[in-house]
Amino acid sequence: MNANSSQTKFFSPIGSGSARRRAGLVRSLHIPLQFTGLLVLGSIGLCGLLLAQGCNKKSQAAPETTLTLMDQSWVDKESQARLRKELNQFTKDTSIQVQILPAPEVAVDQLQTWRNLLESRTNVPDVYGIDVIWPGILADNLLDLKPYVPKEEIAAHFPELIKNYTVNGRLVALPYNLSEGLLFYRVDLLQKYGYTGPPKTWDELENMAKRIQAGERAKGDKDFWGFVWQGAPSEALTCNALEWQVAEGGGTILDDNGRPTVNNPHAIRAWERAAGWVGSISPPGVTAYKEWDSFNIWQAGRAAFMRNWPNAYVSARADNSPTKDRFEIAPLPAGRAGSAATLGGQGYGVSRYSSHPREAAMLVRFLTSRAEQARRCRETSGPPTIPELYHDSEVLKRNPYFKTILLAFTQGEAVRPSTVAGKNYPQVSRAYFDAVNAVLSHKGSASEAAAQLQLELEQIVKQPAANPSAGVRQEGALAQR
Repeated sequence: MNANSSQTKFFSPIGSGSARRRAGLVRSLHIPLQFTGLLVLGSIGLCGLLLAQGCNKKSQAAPETTLTLMDQSWVDKESQARLRKELNQFTKDTSIQVQILPAPEVAVDQLQTWRNLLESRTNVPDVYGIDVIWPGILADNLLDLKPYVPKEEIAAHFPELIKNYTVNGRLVALPYNLSEGLLFYRVDLLQKYGYTGPPKTWDELENMAKRIQAGERAKGDKDFWGFVWQGAPSEALTCNALEWQVAEGGGTILDDNGRPTVNNPHAIRAWERAAGWVGSISPPGVTAYKEWDSFNIWQAGRAAFMRNWPNAYVSARADNSPTKDRFEIAPLPAGRAGSAATLGGQGYGVSRYSSHPREAAMLVRFLTSRAEQARRCRETSGPPTIPELYHDSEVLKRNPYFKTILLAFTQGEAVRPSTVAGKNYPQVSRAYFDAVNAVLSHKGSASEAAAQLQLELEQIVKQPAANPSAGVRQEGALAQR
């Protein structure tokens, strides 16, 4: 089904003018923008066009209700097909049309676009995809969904996710999918070297990775590594480092009152351990790796262990994947305080300036509902946000890895302090991942980095929020926070 034949349509943000100009704009929105600079310019241009559309809509008579939606996962072909199918069903059920707006490819440009549109108070889009780390940044311009959603529907989701999407008592989004950090391991290699299961602790992982790496290199694979992960100065490193830190009892960067807590011996110990992996069981270049970099090494069969997200599991299990029959997943190893997996995922929220708040809330309810998540999970999919579905035999038959997802989730979550940091979160995260990357790159000691970061964070949380585009750097379709 293509966009033209589907009930789900791309939206041309022009209220008047020639069909030729309108078609030209739609074609321009379909051009894949490969460079960040172009994406930012495109985002600014799109904001201006949407503002014009918002003004024009007021003077036009609409024969039917039409909602507009902007979704950060729309750059993914599989996500496009799935979302089209879901929106077509929504239209069939309600007679409400939904038009999709394309989004920039890179996460930081998506956030900038979302913020520009919302702060301009344009009435389109009506519905926005909301990453788990965005609620505190965007909350002021999103509708409180509590008056529109029955309490039992809200309670059906994991309470940790509902808490994450609640800012100052206002529920600004409902969760659509769940993501968390996982350990990928090569079953064939563990069996080959006499191991009966994956490592339970970070110490065990180090020892197993060293032995397997040495053995594979002795057999001629000089480019084989024990463990690959994401060490680039980006949000991906914030996720990885927070998992090490929380597992050691080092806290979550800011406490519940927004006070920095990074300068402690547990966090320092976690960073020092990871720095010891670089050039030992992990490639020297891991300090520049994002999700796709580590995934490509994994897919080439040149790593025994990998830290990544659930969507990497779906990709690695694909029929054409070279590793599809050679790996399994497990919760991340534990430190002195236990195991911790960074919470990720996406939800949907409604603009406070939507002309159709009731209908927009209906769409959010539909996309995040138990019924729709159950239907989605009857195909190979990402993890749902409703605990009940992890015990559904039909869902588990299609997605047996959900058992491990639930186990990892219940063993311990590392929640980034995005809600308590609010609009300052991009600067908090940037300061954190830059400090940790410097330690990993052996540019300074962990104790010095922690002391300096503590002072820097204390200044950031005191200041008015800056532009988020100056903060978090995150790229790639596998970067599913």
